[in-house]
Amino acid sequence: MILDKLKLNGNVALVTGASRGLGQGMAMAHAEAGADVALVARNESALEETAAMITKAGSRALVLKADLSSSEERTNLS
Repeated sequence: MILDKLKLNGNVALVTGASRGLGQGMAMAHAEAGADVALVARNESALEETAAMITKAGSRALVLKADLSSSEERTNLS
């Protein structure tokens, strides 16, 4: 993966759809490259699982439950 060669220590990545699939994989790749990761998705319990994996990899994770298809939730997220 392209992130294998990156060193992201001291950076923060914001990953949407981070509760499963490609989003979860991208969140993990950023964490393994050294970034702290802000995780956004609708499923809070699945986000917590991703956050636990990121913490185990040695990075910090911030869980942000939000449905980004909702303009109200996007506004509340900021």
